[in-house]
Amino acid sequence: MPLVPDVHQAEPIPEAARAALDALLSSGDLFRYTAPQDAPVALLEAEFAALIGSKYALAVSSCSAALFLSLKALGLPRDARVLIPGFTFAAVPSSVVHADCVPVLCEVGENYRIALADFAARLEQDIAAVIISHMRGHTSDMDAIMALCEARGIPVIEDAAHSLGTTWHGRNIGTIGRAGCFSFQSYKMINAGEGGILVTDDADLLARAVIMSGAYEHNWRKHEGPKGDNSPDLETAFARWQNRLPLYNLRMSNLSAAVIRPQLPELARRVAAGRIGHDHVAARLNASPHLSVPAKLPPEMRAPDSIQFNLVGLSDDETHAFAAAAEARGLKVQVFGMSTDNARAFWNWQFLADLPELPRTRAMLMRACDVRLPVRLSRSELDLIADILLAAIAEVTGADRAYGT
Repeated sequence: MPLVPDVHQAEPIPEAARAALDALLSSGDLFRYTAPQDAPVALLEAEFAALIGSKYALAVSSCSAALFLSLKALGLPRDARVLIPGFTFAAVPSSVVHADCVPVLCEVGENYRIALADFAARLEQDIAAVIISHMRGHTSDMDAIMALCEARGIPVIEDAAHSLGTTWHGRNIGTIGRAGCFSFQSYKMINAGEGGILVTDDADLLARAVIMSGAYEHNWRKHEGPKGDNSPDLETAFARWQNRLPLYNLRMSNLSAAVIRPQLPELARRVAAGRIGHDHVAARLNASPHLSVPAKLPPEMRAPDSIQFNLVGLSDDETHAFAAAAEARGLKVQVFGMSTDNARAFWNWQFLADLPELPRTRAMLMRACDVRLPVRLSRSELDLIADILLAAIAEVTGADRAYGT
């Protein structure tokens, strides 16, 4: 059998980053506030805001930091209730707890998207803010969600860690709510090892987040545009909040920004390649009656670098056997609910004081599978992955042929 590709290898760093890194190491100017202006982090913020279609951006140490700062910048009172999906990464409820708020979980359906009826019902439970996780890049119905939240005056934060390059009605995910938060961790579309960025059109929210991120004294002035072209609203907001907010020191370093910036021009190519690869594997898997890749919603144009699919009609023992059969062929499949410590299974978030029971979400997670599909994979490598998954399901279900070949 051909060698199975290492799907956990991150996207390569462009050669263009090396010269920038060498220059930074030679200068020693790794701190974002050393230069009077145009530090790599500041340039990244301007470039990313232009790319995504937001007025403002704040680069920070992680997407979790961006989520935390978004909540703090909303000025929510202690113990405010924040509604989040039951299917997300543990960092999301953790950011809510870190912000001295209380996570409230809602159901998620078999298509990995928020169950709108349950979401609407829980909005009536004294909810102060909402975080929408576009988990693994699957976009929930943002038209319905925004209508429900706007009618109640509830701010929405988008956790777009997996959705850089995804659009909804042609608009970039992350720009629909009050704030959007992205990740540059190694398994994301842009790889900096760690890092995150917050985007918003709200000058007051941005100013509060900048100061709390660690812009002490007058360092907020270095968040001005390249020509000092801050809007009057932003200038007023910075002046209003200086020295009045705690500093959490969640800044991004110039080293991370130097790694990220040369990858921004690569984003469109990576998104296109990822979509083609995902859709090819999805079509092959959907040919099996025991594998189901949920369809995207009509307004959604995804930017995937992984594939999720549900096992249909399998018992717990058969689900374990499927994962073992794939691993024996060289491909590790994550079944979200079948691990005792998976950080995406809500019942493992035992740091929460009151874990709810979400039967619909639990049932989905017990059969939902996850495989990375890096955008660098060739068609033959994608076919090999599909062949392994189809052979594994055929072995477990007793089928005498691999579907879709």
